[in-house]
Parts: sequence; structure tokens; C-alpha cells
Amino acid sequence: MTQKGYLQKVFQKLNINGDTKSISTPLAPLKLKAIMSPTKVEKHKYMSHVLYASAVGSLMYAIMYTRPELSQAVSMVSRYMRDPGRGHWKAVRRFYSTSKA
Repeated sequence: MTQKGYLQKVFQKLNINGDTKSISTPLAPLKLKAIMSPTKVEKHKYMSHVLYASAVGSLMYAIMYTRPELSQAVSMVSRYMRDPGRGHWKAVRRFYSTSKA
């Protein structure tokens, strides 16, 4: 059982295509912290165009059925749903790299 079709649709929606390599460790080298949230107006403006909550929600759906190994890592990024920064977005994109395999 896989969700390959579902994940491909999510990749398209989030504009994540061939720019990420497949990896096996979703969160290993990333240290997420609240201070990674944007503090300047222009950074808030950039992040307001990122579909962070949608991406995390799509991952939550995937972990319920076929990707339970991502549950702890998705839990980590969901803590920053209110005010995500570029580092948080980088972590979410990394999860999608683990989903390509």
C-alpha cells in the first residue's frame, strides 16, 4: 500500500518537483527552534506565500496511513505552524524528499 499518487499531487501543489534528492532520514541534521521564526517584515512577507500549514497537514494525512516513520519529525515541525521561518520550511521540504522513495 502506498500513497504515491497522493504525494505526487501534493508535490505539484507545493511546487516541490525535481529540486530535492531522495533521503532516508527526515530530521537528523536539522535543529528546529522558535528563534528561526522571521523577525523582519520582509521575511514575514516571504513566508506568508509559503503553504507551510498545507504541507504539514498533507504530511499528517500521509503518516496516518502509509508513512508512520515520519510521525515524530512531523510533530516537530507542526510546533511552528503559527510563525514558520525558512529553516522550518526547509525541514518540511526535507520530509517530502523522504517521501519520494
